[in-house]
Amino acid sequence: MNVAIYLFENAEELDWAGPWEVLAAWAGGSDGEVAVYTVAETEEPVRCAKGLRVLADHTWDTAPRPDVILIPGGDVRVVQKDESLLERLRDLSAGGALVTSVCTGAAVLANAGLLDGKPATTHWGAIDWLRELGVDMRPDERFVDAGNVVTAAGVSAGIDMALHLVARLDSVERAREVRRYIQYDPDPPV
Repeated sequence: MNVAIYLFENAEELDWAGPWEVLAAWAGGSDGEVAVYTVAETEEPVRCAKGLRVLADHTWDTAPRPDVILIPGGDVRVVQKDESLLERLRDLSAGGALVTSVCTGAAVLANAGLLDGKPATTHWGAIDWLRELGVDMRPDERFVDAGNVVTAAGVSAGIDMALHLVARLDSVERAREVRRYIQYDPDPPV
């Protein structure tokens, strides 16, 4: 199983790095049955929302075809209008890939038409924006599994969604092992 995490200029770091941690831990214990990688438009460094510069593992030209694709949030004003990306997401979905998002990445999925008639969630600050795009918003949910599309609210909800993906695609027991391994036990001090 190939899991791709899409990186783009101004992507929110924790929207992709949190799920990466979960999914990479899952892959690490899968005896090679699961591969997790990042993908970007070019081989150039990607500057994320808070300034972190990263190099993706692949471009779309070199990446294995994903079975799961994750679109993080952040400043999606440019990528949500990138017709080649939107067409790629439609093609992946039509080909059976599970398409997921964290935070405002849901706007990208909405513009690709992948949220038509489906419930979804996003960061609380973008709920009205997604409603304006015609999405059936579930503002109180940390993540929404709508079958071939799964959306998550902001940052830590992406970790929750990634654990859900491990449970869905592998097993609840494996998801619990990954949660213990990464020591994810949310109990915020404030």
